[in-house]
Amino acid sequence: MSELETRELRETILLGLNITFERLVQEKKQDNSELAFARKGQIVRIKADEIC
Repeated sequence: MSELETRELRETILLGLNITFERLVQEKKQDNSELAFARKGQIVRIKADEIC
């Protein structure tokens, strides 16, 4: 795979991940729910409304 193909594949994957995350946040907002993240080894829960 050439460098250009690798770069295009990477951009496509990142775009897909961003779209998926946005959909997840919207779904959680509708359910008035939280998302859980790991920060410095600790689990942190954040209301979906607090994210963009």
